[in-house]
This record gives sequence, C-alpha cells and structure tokens, in this order.
Amino acid sequence: MKPINLNSISFLFLFCCLIGFSSCEDESSKKSNTMLVPQENIKVRIPKFDGKSAKDFIAKQLDFGTRVPNSEGHKKCKEWLVSKFKSFGAKVIEQDFKATTYTNVELNATNIIARYNPNVKERVILAAHWDTRPIADKDPDPAKQSEPILGADDGGSGVGVLLEIARLLQKNPIPMGVDIILFDAEDFGNAEGNDPETYGLGSQYWAKNPHLRREDVKYGILLDMVGAKGAKFSKEGYSVEHAGKYTNKIWDLAKLMKKDNYFIDKSGGYITDDHFFVLKYFGMPMLDIINRPSDDFGFGDHWHTHGDNMDIIDVNTLNAVGQVVVAAIYKESNKEL
Repeated sequence: MKPINLNSISFLFLFCCLIGFSSCEDESSKKSNTMLVPQENIKVRIPKFDGKSAKDFIAKQLDFGTRVPNSEGHKKCKEWLVSKFKSFGAKVIEQDFKATTYTNVELNATNIIARYNPNVKERVILAAHWDTRPIADKDPDPAKQSEPILGADDGGSGVGVLLEIARLLQKNPIPMGVDIILFDAEDFGNAEGNDPETYGLGSQYWAKNPHLRREDVKYGILLDMVGAKGAKFSKEGYSVEHAGKYTNKIWDLAKLMKKDNYFIDKSGGYITDDHFFVLKYFGMPMLDIINRPSDDFGFGDHWHTHGDNMDIIDVNTLNAVGQVVVAAIYKESNKEL
C-alpha cells in the first residue's frame, strides 16, 4: 500500500499523528494503516530503566504458577499481560493459534502483540517468550524432572523487561513505531532430539502469519534469559550472521554505557531461539540477547531446573539489559544510532 500524502492533511491532523493519537486518523489512513511521519526534529530524552519494577513484573508472572500452554496459570497470566499492556497505552492484538507438539499434544496458544504508534511505518520489534517449560529435564532430582518449571529467568525475565519498557513508552512517547511481541509455545521442544523445529512454535506461527509488512520493520531484538545473577551476553551466531550491523550497534552501545561486563564482545555459537524462526520465515534481521555465562557458553545451572525461580533474578542484570535496549530504541528514534 502507498503511504499517505501528508501535503493533503491539515496541520491539526499532522500534529495528532506526530504525538501518536490514532483517534486523529482520517479515512485514508484507516485504509492504509501506515503513514510516513517526519522525525528529524523530534528528539526524546532516554528515560531511566527501573530494574526493580521489571523484577516485580517477573514475580507477578510467577504468582500465576507455571505458564505452560493449556494450563490455568497460562490462561490467567495471558489475561493479566493483555490488561497490563492496555493499561500502558498499547494497542493489543491477541494472535490465537493451535500448535501440535513433538509429543502430539495440541496446544491452545496466543502470541501477545502490543503496538505503539501502530500507524507509523518505521518500526522496530522487541520480543520474548512468555510460556514456561513443561518439564525440568535438567533438574538434579530425577523425581522432579517431569514437573513444569516456574521459569523466572527462562521466560519471565524477558517479559518483565518488556513490560517495563512498555511503561516507559507510555510515559515517554517516541514518534517511531514499536511492536512488543510475546511469543507463546517456545519452550515445549524436544531437548533430546535433533529437531529445532519442535521449539519456537509461537514465533514460527507469527513469522508465517505476521501482523505487519516486512518492509515496515527495520530490525528486531529478542530477549531470552536476561535476568540472572552473573549473566553474560555474548554475540549469538545467527544474530551476527543475519543481523550483524544491529548486533554490533547494541554491543558497542553497551560498551559506551559501561555495561560491557554483561555484554561480552565475542561470538558464542549458534542458538535455535525465536529469532531463528523470524529470520527464516519472515526474513527480518533479529538479534538475540541471551545469557550464556559459562566458558563453553552453557545456559547456567538453573536452566531447565526448578532452580529457575526468583532467587536467581538480579536487579543489576535487569537494569543492564533494560537500559541498553531502551537506549537503543530511543536513539534509533532520535536518528542517533
């Protein structure tokens, strides 16, 4: 679809568009659902990320228990997430879908999409997965390995950071478009098999059924396991290969912000995460910020165990990741990155 001709729009309508009020749309904007908004002279100060607030959002998710698709905790958490994004001023899309797991279980799942400035054409995507793993296959106690995990870090931390960013976007609006996507059914995969397609069922569905056009998005940032004590974020292989320009910008920004004790400037191998399916099926550059603290780039002792609870979550780690991502999107909007 063609962008709207701004010369034919009144000054009042242009002003409304610049501050992001969709109520000022005319009929042609409703038909196209995109518009080009000049941003060169709109500079927004980078707000301070609140790691304590992000940690509270993680704890709230755990109050619902495990968030495995088809469970009551999953249903209640979805309702809370949708209402929370709406309270932060986002236009929310609930992308319901059904997916069949490698164990032949049919999941009723939902990708939650929170949109800021939905009519603006220039956009970035921030993402995480919000479901939790149905088994604790790495737990040291064999008797507990068949039980679902709480997923404070693996699932909860990325969502907590993105909720805090949503709160900041409402209080400190930018003219650029931002889509926050919480992918569902990411963690129901087969850890023993060699079939990566058993993971990332929500991101696979979204990438094949996107809510927006590929040409309207510059790039994406995926957050996965971003809240643990002692976290180290090396440069993931697919991120470097397919989104290298943006990966380097984020890590350079982290160094400038003196967060390079978290963002380690070296490559750490390839990971099949939600960004992999976005790259494969949607064709958009997307980088993965994911914790791999050990020398062999393992995921940490709490990964896929019942140790993945609030005890592992660290405000300093949340602050580091959250502030770097906030700075990146605000600098992108300000044409400074």
